Amino acid sequence: MTIRVLIADDQTLIRAGFRVLIDSADDLEVVGEASNGAEAIELAKATRTDVILMDIRMPESDGLSATRTITADEDLAGVRVLIVTTFEVDEYVVQAIRAGASGFVGKGVEPAELLDAIRIIAAGDALLSPRATRALIERFACADDHSTRPGPAHLNLDLLTPREREIVAQVATGMTNDEIAERLHLSRLTVKTHANRAMMKLGARDRAQLVVIAYQTGIARPLNNAPL
Repeated sequence: MTIRVLIADDQTLIRAGFRVLIDSADDLEVVGEASNGAEAIELAKATRTDVILMDIRMPESDGLSATRTITADEDLAGVRVLIVTTFEVDEYVVQAIRAGASGFVGKGVEPAELLDAIRIIAAGDALLSPRATRALIERFACADDHSTRPGPAHLNLDLLTPREREIVAQVATGMTNDEIAERLHLSRLTVKTHANRAMMKLGARDRAQLVVIAYQTGIARPLNNAPL
């Protein structure tokens, strides 16, 4: 099945480069281009795209506000947003995830890695670049910063099995399913099943939000503290 991709970036040359790269893959197809967030929202509705490559800084309507609108629209529930930006800084990472983005990679990513990222996002998984993951973890390491820690009182961690908690803690480190499977001596399918069940129980839209919940609730600890 062909994955339908929408490119949202205010630079024409960037969009053209992404289009050539994406259309070179047999399983991917560019279905539209947007130069700002407002256009991205309209095209997402018109093209029924699967994945949007979303820049953050765009005129008129930026990528973060567009992402919030898209992920909040029930009619666009199947649309996944992959933030592709030059600015892999902690504030943008946190805002992107809270806005509902399913992934975050830098524009310096290798072409093959970007294509794989699109496939990962389309499959319903989440992806954060190593740098973005570190930025997110470091943000939660700041004990005095409560801006990214809304009260998790509505979350019932008792719903999670011990194995699901273990998987969530590993997901929070930025490890892939394959890496977690190797570390815990499980199959990739088993890891994915546990992660998906944990997302459902905790109300996480995807793995990116599961990372946030893991740190909010203490299932995972930043820096040198070991996961619970």
